[in-house]
Amino acid sequence: MAVVPIIRAGEVPRVSPTACLFEGEEHGVGVSAFVVDSTPGLGPSLHAHPYAEVFIVHEGEATFCVDGDRIVAAPGDIVIAPAGRPHRFTNTGPGRLRMTSISPAGRTETTWLDGEA
Repeated sequence: MAVVPIIRAGEVPRVSPTACLFEGEEHGVGVSAFVVDSTPGLGPSLHAHPYAEVFIVHEGEATFCVDGDRIVAAPGDIVIAPAGRPHRFTNTGPGRLRMTSISPAGRTETTWLDGEA
């Protein structure tokens, strides 16, 4: 019988004060994911990826800017940032934002567009 791998929450590396990053390549899969847990007013600066990024909002409210379009997302909403398109999001709700962003790549590639890393 095969052993099913599990990565426990505390084992996913924190890459910012608001997000942990699962890099699939390290586990033999071609998908990566950010797990976001953010307080109001926070979010990454404008950036792009060479692949689409899919955001699933679990709790709270996020305002996205995707290629110039403004989108407000609530729990259960799914937002897609197409490949190569500049995007960012901010927790614009009164409480915590919990969200997962999924990338169809074993390792994430980010181009920061406003000088931040």
